[in-house]
Amino acid sequence: MTKKINLLVVLTGVAVGAAAVLLTAMGNPANMGFCIACFLRDIAGATHLHGAAVVQYVRPEIIGLVLGSTIMAFASGEFRARAGSSPATRFILGAFVMIGALVFLGCPLRMVIRMGGGDLNAFVGLAGFAIGILIGIFFLKKGFSLKRSYEVARSEGAALPLTMIGLLILFVAVPAIFAFSESGPGSKHAPMLVSLLVALVIGALAQKSRLCMVGGMRDAIMFKDFNLLSGFAAIFVTVLLGNVILGNFTGFSTYLQPIAHASQLWNLLGMVLVGWGSVLLGGCPLRQLILAGEGNGDSAVTVFGMIVGAAFAHNFKLAGSAAAMNDGVYSAGGVAASGKIAVAIGFAVLLVISVLNTMKKEEK
Repeated sequence: MTKKINLLVVLTGVAVGAAAVLLTAMGNPANMGFCIACFLRDIAGATHLHGAAVVQYVRPEIIGLVLGSTIMAFASGEFRARAGSSPATRFILGAFVMIGALVFLGCPLRMVIRMGGGDLNAFVGLAGFAIGILIGIFFLKKGFSLKRSYEVARSEGAALPLTMIGLLILFVAVPAIFAFSESGPGSKHAPMLVSLLVALVIGALAQKSRLCMVGGMRDAIMFKDFNLLSGFAAIFVTVLLGNVILGNFTGFSTYLQPIAHASQLWNLLGMVLVGWGSVLLGGCPLRQLILAGEGNGDSAVTVFGMIVGAAFAHNFKLAGSAAAMNDGVYSAGGVAASGKIAVAIGFAVLLVISVLNTMKKEEK
């Protein structure tokens, strides 16, 4: 039976969409007001984990999302330190989810933002994302589990929030220790304080609403519950309206979309990997940040896995390259052979993890 839509989820979606439009208008890359994968990649570059000069910046949005969740969790008595649910497996899953996202050039959140910007390539990504979620659901129904987590010391649960506080202090006090892009997406950003404050609000709202793209599609398919999915519908509508109002919407197209490529097979397959891996993890990249902020050490390990995955993606040329027009010469972009091989390896790894962690029900 379909459950009622929670107004808070819809309002959170509207807030996320409005924030994405605002941050883009104030300097973030086009169609990238928020992107968990892209921004973790930029942080990996800023901290010298990869050497791709065009994607290096300490993104305050990531810091704000985590700390906003932490503040709200403490304020509502929901901060609970817990960990121990297959952390090594989660680290690996996080890395491959990141690789899939960077092949596509965006996380599920940016996928919806790209859709609202008129990027038809993102609709192909949505189809792949749904396929990946269906594969994950298949294993969930067979009994897949990464086992339960346990209560741990608060210091364990605070690992990612404390890391983000330390990163923010260093960013403000000694910015010279970081790498900063002078061109490309990493060089485009809204003012630091604006990004941080906006993300704090979004992090708090996401913590209360439990906003999650993967959870939304999973619940809609398994339980006919469209509550969480309504939040992402609200993001799409808000971003679309925002782009129309600001005069940035020029219609739906696959051609020369901002930081995107039209290699549709790999748009699809990259997001299949993201959807499948995120179901196994129990949440999309945004949800992992929010969970880590409220004390989930396993989600913190997943986030660290995503950061390492981003470093691998750019050190070994696994990420997709965007289509571009330079001096009148069109470059189609796409995915290199190394990225295609990485996606294939990711599917094999996810299959092994899925099978090994699926408990067959005993026949009665």
